[in-house]
Amino acid sequence: MLARVGSAAVLGIEAFSVDVEVNSGGVGDMRAVIVGLPDAAVRESLDRVFTAMTNSAFRIPLGRTTVNLAPADVRKEGPSFDLPIALGIVQASEQIESPLLNHYLIAGELALTGAVRPIKGALAMALRAQAEGLRGVIVPAENAPEAAVVRGLEVIPVSNLRQAAAFLEGEEKIPRVVTDIDALFNQPPDEEADFSEVRGQESVKRALEIAAAGGHNVLLIGPPGTGKSMLARRLPTILPPLTLAEALEVTRIHSTAGLLGRGQALITRRAFRSPHHTASDAGLLGGNANPTPGEISLAHHGVLFLDELPEFKRSVLETLRQPLEEGRVTISRAAGTFTFPAEFMLVAAMNPTPDGKMPSESRSSPKAIQNYLGRVSGPLLDRIDIHVEVPSVKFADLSTAPAGESSSAIRSRVLRARTLQQQRFANRPAVACNARMGGRDLRAHCGLDPGTHEMLKHAMTDLKLSARAYDRILKVGRTIADLAGAAAIGADHVCEAIQYRSLDRQLWT
Repeated sequence: MLARVGSAAVLGIEAFSVDVEVNSGGVGDMRAVIVGLPDAAVRESLDRVFTAMTNSAFRIPLGRTTVNLAPADVRKEGPSFDLPIALGIVQASEQIESPLLNHYLIAGELALTGAVRPIKGALAMALRAQAEGLRGVIVPAENAPEAAVVRGLEVIPVSNLRQAAAFLEGEEKIPRVVTDIDALFNQPPDEEADFSEVRGQESVKRALEIAAAGGHNVLLIGPPGTGKSMLARRLPTILPPLTLAEALEVTRIHSTAGLLGRGQALITRRAFRSPHHTASDAGLLGGNANPTPGEISLAHHGVLFLDELPEFKRSVLETLRQPLEEGRVTISRAAGTFTFPAEFMLVAAMNPTPDGKMPSESRSSPKAIQNYLGRVSGPLLDRIDIHVEVPSVKFADLSTAPAGESSSAIRSRVLRARTLQQQRFANRPAVACNARMGGRDLRAHCGLDPGTHEMLKHAMTDLKLSARAYDRILKVGRTIADLAGAAAIGADHVCEAIQYRSLDRQLWT
């Protein structure tokens, strides 16, 4: 008898439909095969499936059993086909009779006992089921909250093979899982850091506020122990909250990478990723034969923090140039070309010289300093909007200075600036903030009066800034004006934006 079960596989971060076709009871010796370009994990699934069936009181069909995973020209990976294969075999061998198999997308890994184990990419599969117009999904109980964030879809949690078969036959009623999305967004943060804990460093906190308001990239330059990492880790606390659409994108990426917590339904906080400086190209961008998301995609709609920036391999840093410009990363492999979203804020930190001191105080030779700074290329620096010095904090500031302004107070100003940007770019959905403005947006929203334009011209000449730096100054100036509630960019806004481009010229020249 022939049976068909709907399932899905994940390629990159997108799920595609897979038809699990099972023909059982064929003439010949007792034998089972899987065709349809399966990988080793899928080929091994028959041993797990037959053992799970035996331990779940199902009989192994006699004769030849053929399992086809269609489409046959795309490689299938992972153990998520165990459950649909098992249900297809028991249907094809007439041990159950259920028309519901064609109305649900089914995925899950089987233990030898028949228990159903969690899988990666459940959210992507649920979105695929919704796109296919299916009634719902049958997934492991631990993946059910994640899949249930897709509205209008029945999510059936199953704990074992026997339970799944009983539900499909109508012998057992399983309550649908419903995820309260509003409650997830209203959960208080767990021990969240706060800017009020930072003593001094008012100029750096101002720069980070501007960065958060406009989505700008930041480079923090200063000696060791000045609080660069501490400041960077508090940046997510002043960023706007994720929207539902953004949360779904972020959750889908983390689900595909297998990084969701047990029973976690939705990521509602902006990510903060801090890879070690020994990270490879594949670790940062994504890799493997079937590419999975790298650190820059895991930081999507969040912060990517690169501490000790010159210690990263130069080849690794150069790979950041495309995603910083385009908000996505494209990876080509034999299996195909994959595009991962990568709209993140880059926050980088570094010492000004090999021994951590400013060049005027350093004991390192000029050549050693030049080689150290040369690890960070000019094109990469041009893509970082704000360069700010993080000076050493005086003892008086540490011991007697009052508590700094709280993250919630700073975030309220950031939110007002972001609201202005949302109104400004209402007809440009691809532009979420000032940092994402293109040439047309700059001409439309960053006009300067003659005096301010002349001042910027002299600054460009004196500092020998590039054309890309000119655009960055206008974008940062527009954000500073938004924080001030100004309709037009004034001379004071441009002056402050210029100072965030001057530090790198003092060091790199």
